[in-house]
Amino acid sequence: MAAAEADRDPPSALRAEFLNFSAKDTAAVWASASDLQQDVYHHLALYVPRIFCLGPNVEEQREELACQLLLLAPLEWLLLGEEPSSGLAGLQEKNQPSHLCGHVFRVGEPTYSCRECAADPTCVLCMQCFLGSVHKDHRYRMTTSGGGGFCDCGDAEAWKKGPYCQKHTPKESSRYSEEDPVAQLPPEMVARSCSIFSILLKYAVDMLTWDQEDQLPAGLQPPERGDTYYCMLFNDEVHTYEQVIYTLQKAVNCSQKEAVSFATTVDRDGRKSVRYGDFQFCEQAKSVIVRNTSRQSKPLRVQVMHSSVVAHQCFALKALSWLGQIIQYSDGLRRILCQVGLQKGPEGENSSLVDRLMLNDSKMWKGARNIYHQLLMNSLLMDLKYKKVFAIHPRPLHLHTPLSVSLSVCLSVCASRLQNDYVKDDHDREFSITDLSVQMFTVPSLARMLMVEENLMTTIIRTFVDHLRHRDLQGRFQFDRYTAQQAFKFGRVQSLIGDLKYVLISRPTEWSDQLRLKFLEGVDAFLELLRCMQGMDPVVRQVGQHIEMEPEWEAAFTLQMKLTHIISMIQEWSSTDERVLIEAYKKCLSALSQCQSGLADGEQPISLSLAGHSVDTFRYQVSQDKVSIHLPLCRLLAGLHVLLSRTEVASKFPEQLPLGELSPPLLIELPLRCLVLCAQVHAGMWRRNGFSLINQIYYYHNVKCRVEMFDKDIIMLQAGASMMDPNHFLMIVLSRFELFHIFSSADCRKRYREANKDVVQQNNTLIEEMLHLIIMVVGERFVSGVGQVEPFDEVRREIIHQLSIRPMAHSELVKALPENVSVTLVCVTGRGLYELRPEWNKHFNLYFHHYSRADQSKAEEAQRKQRRQNGEDTGSLVNLLQCDVLLAVEGAVLQWAVEPSGGGWTESMLQRVLHLVGMALLEEQQQLENSSTEDDISFNYICKITRPGEAPSTSGSVLALLESLQNAPHLEVHKDMITWILKKTVHHKGHSIKILKTASEKTVVRDKDKAERKRKAEMARLRREKIMAQMSEMQKHFINENKELFQQSLEELEASTSAAAETSVSQVCVGPRRPGGVEHRQLVTCILCQEEQEVKGHGRAMVLAAFVQRSTVLSKNRRRVLPGSGGWSLFETDISATHTDQSEQPKLVHDDDGVCVCRYFEAVQLKEQRRQQRLRGHTSYDVENGEFLCPLCECLSNTVIPLLLETWLKTTSQQIAALHAAHRKKPFSSSVSEMITTFSMSTYKVGLKVNPNEQDHRVPVLSWSTCAYTIQAIERLLMDEEKPLFGSLPCRQDDCLSSLCRFSSSCWTVAPPTTVHKHFIGLLAALVPDSQVENTPCILDIDMFHLLVYSVLSYSSVHSLDQSGRSVVDSAHLHLLHLVTVAHMVQILLSSTTEEVCMEQDSGGSEEEELTCQLYDSLRTHLDGVLPEVSSGWQLWRCVKAGVTPFLRAAALFFHYLNSTAPPADLLVPGVGQWEALCSYLSLPSNLLQLHHSHRAVLEPLIHRFPRESNRLIELPEDYSVLINQASSFTCPRSGGDKSRAPTLCLVCGCMLCSQSYCCQTEVDGEDVGACTAHTFTCGAGLGLFLSTSAHTRARTHTHIYTYTHTPLKPYPPVLYIPHLFSVSAPASRRGNPLHLCPDRYRKIERLWRQHGVAEVIGHAQEANQTLVAIDWQHL
Repeated sequence: MAAAEADRDPPSALRAEFLNFSAKDTAAVWASASDLQQDVYHHLALYVPRIFCLGPNVEEQREELACQLLLLAPLEWLLLGEEPSSGLAGLQEKNQPSHLCGHVFRVGEPTYSCRECAADPTCVLCMQCFLGSVHKDHRYRMTTSGGGGFCDCGDAEAWKKGPYCQKHTPKESSRYSEEDPVAQLPPEMVARSCSIFSILLKYAVDMLTWDQEDQLPAGLQPPERGDTYYCMLFNDEVHTYEQVIYTLQKAVNCSQKEAVSFATTVDRDGRKSVRYGDFQFCEQAKSVIVRNTSRQSKPLRVQVMHSSVVAHQCFALKALSWLGQIIQYSDGLRRILCQVGLQKGPEGENSSLVDRLMLNDSKMWKGARNIYHQLLMNSLLMDLKYKKVFAIHPRPLHLHTPLSVSLSVCLSVCASRLQNDYVKDDHDREFSITDLSVQMFTVPSLARMLMVEENLMTTIIRTFVDHLRHRDLQGRFQFDRYTAQQAFKFGRVQSLIGDLKYVLISRPTEWSDQLRLKFLEGVDAFLELLRCMQGMDPVVRQVGQHIEMEPEWEAAFTLQMKLTHIISMIQEWSSTDERVLIEAYKKCLSALSQCQSGLADGEQPISLSLAGHSVDTFRYQVSQDKVSIHLPLCRLLAGLHVLLSRTEVASKFPEQLPLGELSPPLLIELPLRCLVLCAQVHAGMWRRNGFSLINQIYYYHNVKCRVEMFDKDIIMLQAGASMMDPNHFLMIVLSRFELFHIFSSADCRKRYREANKDVVQQNNTLIEEMLHLIIMVVGERFVSGVGQVEPFDEVRREIIHQLSIRPMAHSELVKALPENVSVTLVCVTGRGLYELRPEWNKHFNLYFHHYSRADQSKAEEAQRKQRRQNGEDTGSLVNLLQCDVLLAVEGAVLQWAVEPSGGGWTESMLQRVLHLVGMALLEEQQQLENSSTEDDISFNYICKITRPGEAPSTSGSVLALLESLQNAPHLEVHKDMITWILKKTVHHKGHSIKILKTASEKTVVRDKDKAERKRKAEMARLRREKIMAQMSEMQKHFINENKELFQQSLEELEASTSAAAETSVSQVCVGPRRPGGVEHRQLVTCILCQEEQEVKGHGRAMVLAAFVQRSTVLSKNRRRVLPGSGGWSLFETDISATHTDQSEQPKLVHDDDGVCVCRYFEAVQLKEQRRQQRLRGHTSYDVENGEFLCPLCECLSNTVIPLLLETWLKTTSQQIAALHAAHRKKPFSSSVSEMITTFSMSTYKVGLKVNPNEQDHRVPVLSWSTCAYTIQAIERLLMDEEKPLFGSLPCRQDDCLSSLCRFSSSCWTVAPPTTVHKHFIGLLAALVPDSQVENTPCILDIDMFHLLVYSVLSYSSVHSLDQSGRSVVDSAHLHLLHLVTVAHMVQILLSSTTEEVCMEQDSGGSEEEELTCQLYDSLRTHLDGVLPEVSSGWQLWRCVKAGVTPFLRAAALFFHYLNSTAPPADLLVPGVGQWEALCSYLSLPSNLLQLHHSHRAVLEPLIHRFPRESNRLIELPEDYSVLINQASSFTCPRSGGDKSRAPTLCLVCGCMLCSQSYCCQTEVDGEDVGACTAHTFTCGAGLGLFLSTSAHTRARTHTHIYTYTHTPLKPYPPVLYIPHLFSVSAPASRRGNPLHLCPDRYRKIERLWRQHGVAEVIGHAQEANQTLVAIDWQHL
């Protein structure tokens, strides 16, 4: 280190040399130089090592200044030929910038895309352009940027209409488009700029791609080389923060804080020097780092680099940034820089400077990548002027070449190599050059040009396939044996699928022969990919024992979900051109035929016969052979097959289609196997295969995959069934379901029924699933191309069936819909839920193919309920309904149902059969209605169901079986359906005698049923009346037996009612006129031991569970630190607030000398000690801080309030006298005194955050402050919610205030009397001057209600000296109230603003106004005219009345609970005319100015206004994009201007914080905490509410509240920003809906905060969720 320091230049010598340097002279020398590059390199070699990297600590300001003066200024002089500031201003003035906005998005910045006008979803606008465009009035989507993209405003290809905002609308577009911006520059400047840009860009590329650690390129060797090195640590995405921090502490011997700083910088910039010195010193640190990080994975990348190399790399980044700034002044300079960057070098292909940068992208660190990516976007990607076909790179380029196209060609040519580098790299894609593909491949003209010229589609697909080389013997992908490295590689190579999605995102409107050729070549490559997926991950049913290890299944489904969009896009592209569709269909059919060529080989051929029909097939059983759920080739063919019908290509060009090659049995084989697998899983036959198969079945039906999996399988079955004989189709279905033997043999069913119950149950489930499949194949024709419907009908039907389950919220409905749908939603209820209109109920289908079993049950129940309320009754594919095989199956099931005790059938089975019969009848009815002649009728279902069954079934016809089942008592639930079927049959067939007879019998039976139900209802009514009469008789008997008790209660009630009526007019709560309370015995029950006890001062203590917390709800100076004991003031008011638990009834705990309470708390402590360490402690309370849960309702508590007598004042004199008597008897028992001390210590400990100390003089003050603060907070809440002052509080708050006031009045009894006396003297001296009291506060510094409470409660200790009676106490309280009220009026007058008091009124003044003016004039006299002069007192009186009202309301609450005086009736109802009642209740005149008397006060400048209002949460913007735009602009205060990854907004004060990051962690009380946690101690007294706007939260479009309470930081579930229900249609994706603030939810959170109920609600939530894993929330 000594040698390193000696090599540095003396600072004074450097400063002297810098002062003598002239940038102008240096530029002049360079201008005349013969070899400019050599001179510039010599200059850089001389100065760069002397400016950058001079030691371990970087002086950024000095480096920036020296770099600008010594390095960049000469370049600017040389480029401009004049003084840089004036030259750049001239360039900017003459520049005609591009109409393309080009605003580069920051991380987290909001972006907007119009759903109606955007060419594709990647076309976005910045916030400024969006607000100035026509799209703000359209349907749009809002997302947040991951950083790196730019605004597409001005790009005509990106928008169908409205490509320009108001700011970027071109004014002279025709002239500008013809002019070359380079031609507008002087020729000399063009030549100089070419030279400078070439030298500087080459220098930057050389240094950023330099791989030697201690040598420099030629020409850059410094004159003097020192032995100074840096140990440079590079970032990777493998090692965690904790690993890096631990390693650095060992390697470089630094503190944890320094290691955290190092790790944060490495993660942000990509590299950081962790040691500076000679080579050996740095090499030692490198070896330690490599050794410690190579044990479980590859080691951290560490290099020991010479300081001169690091210095030149730092300046290379500065040079690239400078180039990006310079080209902003002139579009011509930008063109020249692009030309220089793309010029081919002497090495040949891929030798341009841009090529070198891109090909070495994975070798650079994160900071270097970000800077040169930014330069590429500001230069090459900003050229959209000349969109024409040009010579393919690497031919020589000229200035008129479309430069963005050139970059696209470079990227496509190098795509394979760049992707290979990205796969091997470990950085996220956002830091890779491959991430720029979205900027080019989404431009339709560029994408199609690259597809034609560079075969881009085929290149991407084959590159993707080449990376997935792990396959089985059949060439299928195999993921179950992937290593961790292969899995990591697979995750990164999936980005190629995203590139392919960008290429195909915009469908062509015009096709060329070359485009058709290249697209079909891409289809061939894609079919090769699907061929490798066809049949992958096959499964075999596990028999005997359970599978030992769950196989890997997620990778295959991940690949399937990634390719879902690609498959859909290929189908969309094919649908736009008939020739392409035909060729794609042929290729897909050929590929599928190759895969199925060996499908039936080796299988035993069999022949099946049933109902007079036979079919040849082969033997295959899903339960025994291999089966796969992955069939992408079959499903792609199904999609193309539908397109042939939808586009009418099949009817126009039948000769071009290979219809003869189609084999319907083979087409349906694989999809049918997959559906049978699902049925067998539902039947429980595959339970030994574990959860992997269950998960596959789940995703097979899930909305994420079902469009290209389950739905396509149904379509393929429909296509095959339409081309086959329906009897043959059903026999193959029966065979694959392994049910053929059941329906083909008469006695087989009986034999199986007697054999094994499990087998019977499995067969029953399989029959149900098979019938359900037939229903879906026949009935689910709501697909464009299968049925005569439009895409809109498909989506509408989906919504109808989702809302048939239940009314849904917007987000819930969107999740249930497939992507890429757009339809106006049906109806919205007043509860914010979408609800189905009644007229759409007729479209409900119980067997909707997207219903799960749970959905089906819920929908059926909902429909039954609705119909009970409304009084309602319930092509070629249709030939399946009337085929002989299906009729045989239906007849067999109906025959089984005739035997109720057989056990071989289920109600679901019968229900499905009835549904199929009903479908057939409706189909026949439709044909009858639409046919004109009898020849048009091809569906004769009724005729077939009247025929008797054929062998092997010898039963009667289906219709006869239905007639026999109609009146079956065990089929009551299906009776309506059977009756409806028979009624439909009668309607179609005519009124035959037999049917009429059946119908008449049905009517008679129905009448009998109605009579029977009526008789039962009458019997139930009589029974209820008898029971009620018996209960009434028992009540009367009980009252007679306890007549004395009831008589006493009635007398007390009448007495209290008459007393309230007499005193309702003149009721007062303070002063000598206060009526004496009636002494009542108060009996309470302990909830722990259930013992009943009377509340007595000398009895055993009864307590209420309570929670004490610090609060800043009323604070006007949140960040003020409370002084210590020495600097303590009596008038500290922002201390604490107290609330009881959330119960409706008080929770009373019996404390027999501390037994019940102490035993309970000790039990809680022992329980926590026994808790296993792996649970890491409880999540809802902290025992170490004295917290516990209420033993009855489990509400969070940390203290108890003793329950004292209501008529305590009646015995106050005796208690005080006893206190000073000779025998020293205490006024309370030891149990009560102990509980008083306990609560006093709780308020003291929580309020001041100190350890308990009973002798501290602040203990009683904290108890009084808790009482005053709680009353103030509740009064403000009642006022804001417009509730009456009395009678509106719940029982828990009423009990809390009552106990709190009585406790506060008695807490002085456990404190030293002299301490309380001194407090009273100090309090009184604040209003009445006392020469012996020093440092009295300014009157404007005092909260008068706190002063009133303190004075009244402390007066009891003074009164104990003379042992006077109650009247003296009441008089003193009244005088104190009068004195404080006048002082408060003075405060209000002094703090009124000039505008308020100077307003005039023409009318004459009242007595109140005159007295107010007199008091105001007196104050002006004392202040020597500082207050403004007023001519009218009406505004003064208005200010006084409005300001003093909250004080009077709080005082009324205080004296009401203190003296237990009933309030007047006027204060029990809300209203504005309560002034007189309030003043009368407090023994005050309605004209408060009559209390005015002479007084003195020290007046100082205004501090804050009165009354003391409670705070509110900050105002949030209504539009969510405004909020995230603010968050995206927030920079981390400790990361050198870097954008915060997780900005979080404090809802209490509006401060933006950097959370979830190591960079902003601080130490609080010896513990490392995050920024949010530290902020709560200064802003919210330990409680905070934070709105998270991090990228993770935005991705879900959820903005959550996080609350920090006394223990950890916890999430609070309500989402504040939601989509507007009435303004948004069903979105095209699950994200991106415009979000708006929900005022109701925000008000609910604010109300919870102002009620001090946050900790309690969170505690309840955490206690209910026992599965929550403990997280170190304090680090947020």
